[in-house]
Amino acid sequence: MNVLLIEDDEGFRTTLALALKRRGCDVLQAAGQHEALGLAESENIDGMVLDMRLGAVDGMRLIPELLRHQPKARLIILTGYGSIPSALEAVRLGAHDYLLKPASADQVLAALQGSSTTSPRPAVSDLPSLARLEWEHIQRVLHEHGGNISHTAEALGIDRRTLQRKLAKMPPEE
Repeated sequence: MNVLLIEDDEGFRTTLALALKRRGCDVLQAAGQHEALGLAESENIDGMVLDMRLGAVDGMRLIPELLRHQPKARLIILTGYGSIPSALEAVRLGAHDYLLKPASADQVLAALQGSSTTSPRPAVSDLPSLARLEWEHIQRVLHEHGGNISHTAEALGIDRRTLQRKLAKMPPEE
């Protein structure tokens, strides 16, 4: 199986690519939008794994273009910021499956093969806590504002000192 792995986090991309290669896949890697579209246009691809956030680019915007170049390929969204609305939007745009990080290589491969063993409804123990969701949201907004605490606090509608206290805490357990 020829897989196009589109992920901006180099460490995660390399690790997942090696794990998929060990499972018999030929893996092409792309770190961003232009590289991904170029490979999708020029290569024969059976499956694509697309990170929902590619730096400043919304990976969801790439779904129609990638599928236009590779209409027979299965496209899987992989994200650390999952939500029901984004999962529904991904499927509406043409994604075949939607996985939350950290997904194992076996889960990714099963989704690429169309034999996903994951339940459409996660077990209660698999759901992140409200504190974890808040922490992830703060991290995403902080990243969007280039690490600027004042701008992030303003975007979140909270006091800068409150944000600093929240950031000083360790991330909550799942």
